[in-house]
Amino acid sequence: MDLEELFPSKPDDPLVALGKQDLDPLSVDELEERIEALKAEIARVEAHMKRAQTHRSAAEELFKKS
Repeated sequence: MDLEELFPSKPDDPLVALGKQDLDPLSVDELEERIEALKAEIARVEAHMKRAQTHRSAAEELFKKS
């Protein structure tokens, strides 16, 4: 599955552009730096997702009918 299939409604999405970048000109060191940057971004997104899920769970609990 490519990024176009994952994000069809966002033609200017940075993830789509990232997936299309040519990696051939990059050195091994640059590729390792890129991987570390992507791992940091994944951790940031996962933390945000966890906060959103916690917030949603709290809201659902608050408005739950007894």
